Parts: sequence; structure tokens; C-alpha cells
Amino acid sequence: MADLALLVIRVWLGVTFFLHGSQKLFGWFGGGGIAGTAGYLEGVGIRPGRFWAVLAGLAGLGELGGGVLVGFGFLTPLGALAIVITMVVAISAVAGKRGFWVQNGGYEYNLLIIVVALVLILMGPGAYALDHRLGVLGSRS
Repeated sequence: MADLALLVIRVWLGVTFFLHGSQKLFGWFGGGGIAGTAGYLEGVGIRPGRFWAVLAGLAGLGELGGGVLVGFGFLTPLGALAIVITMVVAISAVAGKRGFWVQNGGYEYNLLIIVVALVLILMGPGAYALDHRLGVLGSRS
């Protein structure tokens, strides 16, 4: 059952971050892409918006790449670490200034994602992962 639980967590986290990264980078799935992200950042007082949007695009690469790696369970610790780093940046750049609660724009949700990604790093991706099937990174199930 633990392997099935890890599969569900891993795939959902991976899909979510792939979609989120795609929104930032390419404007897919209703996202604004670099231009939309620049406008959002300008709107919340982060200037110059275009410069920071390009940096956010790099974070989008972390989200997209981390999501793909975690979702497939391939190089899972690396993918999960990319997700953790992305969330730490989100907390330090925006959410941390707004307190804990997400309804106030705070870091509650970001911290939850960090915890889930850290659990994947500590427990491994489970038996239903490419890491396990390929024997990558001394994977344990």
C-alpha cells in the first residue's frame, strides 16, 4: 500500500508542477507566459516585471522539469529538490511577507508542498517509479 500511496502523491505533485511550469513558461493551460507573469509581478509591486518574469521563467523550468522527474519517478530526489527550491523562492520573494495563511497570500500552501517533496526525498519514489525499475540512485521502495 505504501508504494501505491507514493505513486499517487508523486504523480499528482508531478502533474501539478508540470502544468504550473507550463503556464509560466509557455502560457499553456490558461497561464500568462512570460508576458503575463511580468504583468502580474508589476501588479504586486515587483519591478521591473519583465526582468523578474524571466527569472520566474527559470523557476518555471524548475517547476516543469521537477514535475516531470517526480511524476515519472526518475531522478526523484533531484526533481523533488527542484520543487523545494522553487517553493522556497516563492516564499522568500512573495508569500513570506504575507504571513502564514494562504487566504492572505501567505506561505501555507508553499510549505505544504515543501513537506510533500521532502517526504519523497526521504522515502524514495516507491516501487512504481522509473528510479526503482532502473536501479537509479540506489532507489529504495
